[in-house]
Amino acid sequence: MDVEKLAQTFVDLADSLVDDFDVFDLLSLLVERCIDLLGVSAAGLLFADGQERLQVAASSSESARLLDLYQLQHEDGPCFESYRSGQPVSAVLSQTTDRWPRFTAAATREGFLNVLALPLRSRDRVIGALNLFDAREGPLSDPTTTRVGQAIADVATVAILQERLSRQRDVLNEQLQIALSSRVTIEQAKGVLSASLTIEMEEAFALLRQHARNERRRLVDVAEEVVRSRSADLVTVYGGKPPPRHG
Repeated sequence: MDVEKLAQTFVDLADSLVDDFDVFDLLSLLVERCIDLLGVSAAGLLFADGQERLQVAASSSESARLLDLYQLQHEDGPCFESYRSGQPVSAVLSQTTDRWPRFTAAATREGFLNVLALPLRSRDRVIGALNLFDAREGPLSDPTTTRVGQAIADVATVAILQERLSRQRDVLNEQLQIALSSRVTIEQAKGVLSASLTIEMEEAFALLRQHARNERRRLVDVAEEVVRSRSADLVTVYGGKPPPRHG
């Protein structure tokens, strides 16, 4: 194995893990580097979505993509074994006709003789698998291929988890911004009601909330209407008077 090429690969991968990186572009780069570094014929990468269903994320060739789709369709093959067990799965396909009958037949038709599946794992969590296919004689389970392949799978795991964390953070930031904007709108509506009806801000809020409940609408939607109209008419549900005070 070319040590310099291996080192450059991980430098390139590290450079790719920046803010706003394209996770699918990075995963495509990973499977391409599997071919260069490991000398295998094809590679494919699958990861689980939010419903824990495996999806094809990247493929080095159409043959690899079709085989990965075949595994997804039939839930049969090394990818599913590695994903479920969290362990590397290596096999010579001539010996797997009973183990994976459908997958073995499909892979053999594509000209492959050997397969190695490596888990995408973070501690005890497995989020997918990296599939390596080869048309050469002999298994792919030698220590160097397994170690380097697993290292590439680990980089893919980091990339996927980082992208998901970034997406969750964006959603959280958006939710917080919406909440803050809603709070401002509600405060503005309270001010409109307070001034229009000459009532305290607490009473204005109670009036606003009561109307939203009566109409089965979101509080912020009612508040937006009040702010736009600059009038208390929309929420005057007590005969033009504010709600009665308690106590």
